[in-house]
Amino acid sequence: MHGRPRLSVYGRGLLVRRVLEEGWRPAQAAEALGVSRATAYKWLRRFTAEGWGGLSDRSCRPRRCPTAVSAAVEAQLLALRRADKLGPHRLADRTGVPRSTCYAVLRRHGVHRLDWMDRPTGAVVRRYERARPGELLHVDVKKLGRIPDGGGHRVLGRANRPRWGKTGVGYAFVHACVDDHSRMAYAEVLDDEKAATCAAFLRRAGAFFAAHGVQVERVLTDNGPGYRSHLFRRAVADVGAVPRRTRPYRPQTNG
Repeated sequence: MHGRPRLSVYGRGLLVRRVLEEGWRPAQAAEALGVSRATAYKWLRRFTAEGWGGLSDRSCRPRRCPTAVSAAVEAQLLALRRADKLGPHRLADRTGVPRSTCYAVLRRHGVHRLDWMDRPTGAVVRRYERARPGELLHVDVKKLGRIPDGGGHRVLGRANRPRWGKTGVGYAFVHACVDDHSRMAYAEVLDDEKAATCAAFLRRAGAFFAAHGVQVERVLTDNGPGYRSHLFRRAVADVGAVPRRTRPYRPQTNG
């Protein structure tokens, strides 16, 4: 199928009806629809041979490709990619296969981006993406040490810093949520990550997304105590969603 066809299935049917039922000349129908005469005759031939089903889209892939790289060479390229993390240029130098072919093989198998690959294992870990906004909301907390007035040890040096626990500045907790489809985000810097704080944050986040026309359907969190609480579950219900939790010890699930 062409990426941007000039005629939709409806347009092809309109062309056929104008020529065969209304008596238009093919050239006249082609000009009215903004296509060439050759295109008009092509769809007329397909309709004559196959009926209305012949006006549907077809794959542009050739029936045979004698110069296509063999399955054994593809397997070799993919094995080198997983084992040595090589790009198309180095794969071409190692195997003698053209660089463009190496890239085509990697792209065909979805491994043409190294950041989609787990470096130790070579497994593809490209994230999923939900189909519509609001279908899944990722929620998490990032704990950050506060910097005391006058600067921390990077400015004052470690020898001049106060003893551990004597600064009194504590930590900041960045509560954040991201829509899985649109990547719209909402975040607040709060004083803790207790259940009441997490629940109140989710309600404000739900109001933020609702103001932008997004209805939250699912909320994905880790297994922290604030997210396992009854307060948080009630907050999830208040925004009209259902709770989901990640698999234990798998933070990659929540991005």
